[in-house]
Amino acid sequence: MIVRISGSGQYELRDDLAHRLDVMDGRLTSALHEHREADFHQLLAEAIDFVQTSGEPVAHERIVSSDVIIPPEDVTLPEAQSFFNGERLVRSQPT
Repeated sequence: MIVRISGSGQYELRDDLAHRLDVMDGRLTSALHEHREADFHQLLAEAIDFVQTSGEPVAHERIVSSDVIIPPEDVTLPEAQSFFNGERLVRSQPT
């Protein structure tokens, strides 16, 4: 799975780790819906750290589409709403 962290690049995450990202996404989405800004930013930082430490950076010269996109760590709650796809915050790349 290729994960893009907006503004930070792409990471290749092993498929067996995708479930952990999905669980994190559920927690992020709940915090977003409940307007828990501090929790949202903490959970977002954890998700970004997870991808960056568990995934392998995709070389800049390698052109691949992202399977999912994570908002940047400094995103505001209103901006995060634009990432929300109706079910999840960590959204699939449109085809």
